[in-house]
Amino acid sequence: MTVTWEPMLHELASQRMGRLLAFATMLAGPTLADDLVQDAVVAVFSKNRRFDNLAQAEQYVRRAVATKYIDSLRKDKADRERMRRYAAGEILPDPTDRIVASHTVDDALAQLPPRVRACVVLRHLEDLSVRETAHTLGLSEGAVKRYVSDGLRTMNSYLGTGYRDVETETATMTERSAR
Repeated sequence: MTVTWEPMLHELASQRMGRLLAFATMLAGPTLADDLVQDAVVAVFSKNRRFDNLAQAEQYVRRAVATKYIDSLRKDKADRERMRRYAAGEILPDPTDRIVASHTVDDALAQLPPRVRACVVLRHLEDLSVRETAHTLGLSEGAVKRYVSDGLRTMNSYLGTGYRDVETETATMTERSAR
């Protein structure tokens, strides 16, 4: 019996793994990227999906990477909250405290909530349009614009920069004038 997904998996692994790892690294950092991509590939290909082309397969895996990253952060947050509740009199450090020792893009990205971070990474590090970002993450275009705007505001404040997203600003200004 021939399994139809195997050739696509081999092609994805040989041609796109570097890009997927780079994407996962920007989301979760280098220590978690490999596991994140492997988990996403297993999740996508364990469902015997058929893909028309390599780009479609890569898109599914990218979305799975982003979803698994967001899910892992939710789980970690819930675990920390459980530990906090059960720790008898022990004061745990707040994991959301801002680390100011080094003002790098990675540090600034780490300050963002998971969905905001995913939107900023896709828009500005993967160079996807608002529409492509929305499609990849399963969000509305308006939500992506809002997340990117919020993320850039936070990052600019953290880094002391003034970077802007012309596509989301122009669309937001147009939407405001239509109201």
